[in-house]
Amino acid sequence: MYIPMLDPIKVGKVIAFFRQQKGMSQEVLSGLADIGRSHLSAIERGERKPTLETLYRICSALDIKMSTVIMKLEEELNKNL
Repeated sequence: MYIPMLDPIKVGKVIAFFRQQKGMSQEVLSGLADIGRSHLSAIERGERKPTLETLYRICSALDIKMSTVIMKLEEELNKNL
């Protein structure tokens, strides 16, 4: 039985992509999103998956819609299919 899983490395890669696109450091983004820098770093490395609330805070801090991040994530996930 196949049970699909969300790849935390790809989630982190997408978040890092948008952060870098905005020219923000992890320190600045974590401050704006009100999360710890080490937590953000762990998310970007794929060691932790963000909760929906954390993802919302990150997207708000980046001034992008969550749907934009999700579409980019789906694009990354579909590359392996």
